[in-house]
Amino acid sequence: MVQIIKDMDEFSRFLKAAGCKLVVVEFSAKWCGPCKRIYPLVHAMSLQYQNVMFANVDVDDSKELAQTYHIRSVPTFQMFKQTQKVTLFSRLKRAICCYGNGFMSKPIFEFCGADAQKLEAKIQELM
Repeated sequence: MVQIIKDMDEFSRFLKAAGCKLVVVEFSAKWCGPCKRIYPLVHAMSLQYQNVMFANVDVDDSKELAQTYHIRSVPTFQMFKQTQKVTLFSRLKRAICCYGNGFMSKPIFEFCGADAQKLEAKIQELM
C-alpha cells in the first residue's frame, strides 16, 4: 500500500513508524503524465515488497515538503532509513562496517523520472 502524505507532521510520523524498514517516497503531481503512468507500478511494488514502506507526496498539495526535500522535478523518488534520507555517506559507512569492500561512487538515494526498473533496482539494493 502507498501512504498519501499531506504535511510534515504526517511525514515525520510515517518515517518513525517505519523503524528500520526502507521507505520509498514518490514526490509527484496530479497533472504530471509520467507520475500517472508510474503510480500503478509503484503500487504494485508496495504489494510485492512487504518489508518496504511506500509513500506519495503531491508537490502541489504539500509545498512545504517539496521545498524541504528540494524537489525540482516530478516524479522524484527519495529513499529513507531510520527517519534519515539514504545518502552516499550512509552507503559508505555501511560498506565499511558491513562489507569491507568499498562502495560505488554514484549516489543512490534519489532519482527523477518514471523509470520503474531503476526504482525496483534501487529498492533491491537498499533493502
